Amino acid sequence: MMIDQAVTELAPVIGKRAACRATGASQASFYRRHRQSQPPPPVHGPKRAPGPQPRALGEAERAGVRAVLNSEDFADQAPVAVYHQLLDEGVYLCSPSTMYRILREHGEVRERRRQATHPAHVKPELLATAANTVWSWDITRLRGPVKRVFYHLYSIIDIYSRYTVGWMVAAREDEYLAERLIADTLAKHNIPAGQLTIHADRGSSMTSRTVAQLLSDLGVDRSHSRPRISNDNPFSEAQFKTLKYRPDFPDRFTSIEAARAHVKAFFRWYHHEHRHSGVAWHTPHDVHYGHAEDVRAARAHTLAAAYARHPERFVRKPPQPPVIPTNVWINEPQPEEPR
Repeated sequence: MMIDQAVTELAPVIGKRAACRATGASQASFYRRHRQSQPPPPVHGPKRAPGPQPRALGEAERAGVRAVLNSEDFADQAPVAVYHQLLDEGVYLCSPSTMYRILREHGEVRERRRQATHPAHVKPELLATAANTVWSWDITRLRGPVKRVFYHLYSIIDIYSRYTVGWMVAAREDEYLAERLIADTLAKHNIPAGQLTIHADRGSSMTSRTVAQLLSDLGVDRSHSRPRISNDNPFSEAQFKTLKYRPDFPDRFTSIEAARAHVKAFFRWYHHEHRHSGVAWHTPHDVHYGHAEDVRAARAHTLAAAYARHPERFVRKPPQPPVIPTNVWINEPQPEEPR
């Protein structure tokens, strides 16, 4: 305390910082001990409710303003537009801010115009239990020899077998080309009326009247993805990814003939050599044309022979090849939880 007293006496003469150095006192400690606290805030009593504003509109006037704003003539206009239109007619009711305030009190400050409403897009739920019951089709672009030149691959895939039942590479995306491909593919596979559903996204060719009329005439049901939801068309998207992620897929195609030759070779491999995980590691050709069960039986025979030679190598049970799926879904419905 004696040091603090000495600093206090010297501070008016040489300043606090010099006084601390002269007496050997800690400047921070001195300031901390002699800090001047702010006075406590004054204690106010409870707030009084605001009294009536003498300039405010009366209840009858407010009701009249609200009735005008919600009338047939002005219900589709913003209050500020109503205000200026009434001024042009020589009428003044109140300020635009008061109009908003009156509407806000009744929960009417929102979009006042009548809005068009559209039904919600239904989530597609499609089940395939055999080949040629549900097809999915889509179009993807292949880069041409120069910038902004593209070729278009049309592909129709059977979701049960993953077999591409029809495809085409064209120079443009066109609804009439899509109609011709679908018609030729249906004729090639002898699809009777009432058997098939064709699923697609909402591209211009997929939703065109030309394609819709063809499918209606042939007795084929249509299904479409929801807007901007690629998961609603997973089989076509997955096939295009397999195509473009192959090591031999070029950055650009030199001509449309080169694109067609590459796609043809890809589908030959995809159908006859590619063991697809979605069909128990069988080829799409074997599943589509009914050979998969024979292939599975041969696999089972090979595994049984391996088990007979060395049963100690199989700890839990004799090995079995995976079962071919019997139900293939687009958006399988989830079971409802018990309440």
